[in-house]
Amino acid sequence: MIEGIILAIGAGLMLGLYALPEKFTKDFKFENTWGLFFMLTMFLVPIVASLTLIDGFSEVFAAVPSDILIKMALASVLWGIGVMMWGKAINHIGLSLGFSLFIGTVILVGSVLPFLVEGLPEQQVFLTVLAGILVVLLGVLFNGRAGILREQDELKSGDKKAENGGMVKGITIAVVGGLLATGFSYANAVGRPFIHEASQAAGNPEWVTAVGVMFPIFISGGIVMATYFAWQLSAKKAWADFKTPNFSKNFILILVMAVFHYAASALFAFAAFKLGEIGNTVGYAIFNTSCVATAIVSGIVTNEWANASNKAKNFLYISLASMIVGIVIIALGNGIA
Repeated sequence: MIEGIILAIGAGLMLGLYALPEKFTKDFKFENTWGLFFMLTMFLVPIVASLTLIDGFSEVFAAVPSDILIKMALASVLWGIGVMMWGKAINHIGLSLGFSLFIGTVILVGSVLPFLVEGLPEQQVFLTVLAGILVVLLGVLFNGRAGILREQDELKSGDKKAENGGMVKGITIAVVGGLLATGFSYANAVGRPFIHEASQAAGNPEWVTAVGVMFPIFISGGIVMATYFAWQLSAKKAWADFKTPNFSKNFILILVMAVFHYAASALFAFAAFKLGEIGNTVGYAIFNTSCVATAIVSGIVTNEWANASNKAKNFLYISLASMIVGIVIIALGNGIA
C-alpha cells in the first residue's frame, strides 16, 4: 500500500513538471513545440521502451483478445484528443491553471470510471467516494474563479496577453479536454488484467506490465495527435520554423518533456497495480492531485501569477486544498471497502 502511494505521488510529480521545459523553447510556434512533443512521447519513447523492455513483445500482444485491444484503442483516441486540448489550454491560461482545471476534471470522472468497468461497490463506499468527488468539483470551480480573477487583474496591469480574452476559452478547453482524457483510466482498467497475464506468461517482471499497457494507449492516442498537428503545421505555415538555430536546444527540452510525460503514465500504471483493488480509483486520484500541486507551484515560481491579486491567489490555494480534501475522502471511501 505505502509503496503504491509513493509511486503514485512520484508519477504525479513527474507529470506536473513535464510541461515546464516548454517555457524555455525559442522560435517555435505552439504547433512546432507540441507537434514535436506528441510525436516523441506518443511514438518514439513508447516504441523504444516497449521493444527494449518487454520480452516476447509480439507474443504478449497476440495473446490479448482483439476486443480488449479495440476498447483500449477507442478510449485512447478520446484520451489523445483530451491531452491535445490540454496543451492548447496551457497555451491560453498558463501552466498552473491549465493543469489544475484539466486534472481536476480528470479526477472527477476518472475516479469513478473503474467502478463502471469493475462494478459498483456497496452503497456506503460509493456514497463516500461520491462525496469526495463533489469536494474535488468545488476545487475545480474555485480554480475557474481564480482564473477569471487573474485575467481581470492582468487587464488592469496592462498585460497584453490578457487582452486576447482567452481565459474563458482556455478554461473551457481544459475542462472538455479533461473529460475526454479520462479515456486513459478506462483503457488502463480494461486492458491491464489481460496484458499483465500475457506479460507474466512471457516471463516478464511485474513492473513490465505498466510498459505494456502504455503501448496501445499511446500509439492509439498518438495517431489523432499526429494527424491534427500535421494539419496545423501546414495551415499555419509553421514547418519552416523547425529550421531555427535553436532547434537542437528545443529538441532536447521537448524530449525531456516527452520522457517525463511517458514515464509518469507508466509509473502510475505500476502504482495502480501495487495498490491492488483500489489502484484505479485512489491511485488515480493521488497521482493527479500531486500533479496539480506540482503544476501550481511551478506556475507560481515562473511568475504566471505575478500580476494576480491576493484574492485570485487565495481562490487558487482554496481550490488545491479542496482537491486534496476530496482525495482524502475518496481514499477513506475505498478504505471502507
